[in-house]
Amino acid sequence: MRLLRGRASDHERDYERTRAMVSGVADDGTPALRVWTPHRQVAFGRRDRRVEGYDRAQEAAESRGYPVLERAVGGRAVAYTGSTVAFALAEPVADSRGDIGGRYDRVSAAVRRGLATVGVDAVEGEPPDSFCPGTHSLQADGKVAGLAQRVRQHVALTAGIVVVSDHEAIAAVLDPVYDALGVPFDPDSVGSVSRAGGRGDPAEVVDALERALVGERSVSERRTVQ
Repeated sequence: MRLLRGRASDHERDYERTRAMVSGVADDGTPALRVWTPHRQVAFGRRDRRVEGYDRAQEAAESRGYPVLERAVGGRAVAYTGSTVAFALAEPVADSRGDIGGRYDRVSAAVRRGLATVGVDAVEGEPPDSFCPGTHSLQADGKVAGLAQRVRQHVALTAGIVVVSDHEAIAAVLDPVYDALGVPFDPDSVGSVSRAGGRGDPAEVVDALERALVGERSVSERRTVQ
């Protein structure tokens, strides 16, 4: 497995580094993992772009100091404050219709183990009207993590977000964003590692998730994002 660490100079270049990582897996079949703290931004999903209020949602994010990104994986908008943790696990697949559910179960279990390392006993599910609502979420005094998956030819990307200690900031920016999109959202549904009583240090959370997601696989290469 290859590990990619750190982040690029801005949010758009940083997004391209993850895309390049995924393409590398498709090319040579070596799994790759990235766990990091993305730049401050609001990342919108494909469903958001089809909504009449999308332009107003972008303006709501930008006016609060959050640059906008359109991502390929996931559903509704998610916010990163600069200390929010993201992960992206790219794995080779032989069949694009393969074991999607199995990958969700395996990665979700690994994220739970990583969260337990920093003192959070997360369970599956999410409160009503959560950010980026979906069936693959983890909660502990609010939604602390969400997962998404995208499968294309030769590679599956399972990615997600973990809120570390910035639940109030995330709720504050997503409230007007979701209002513009016409999506129900309860700001109090946003949880975090620190809100659940865990150790809210982003570097410690990154390390815990990286170790849990690598598991027993050997690491053949470690690279820092340029």
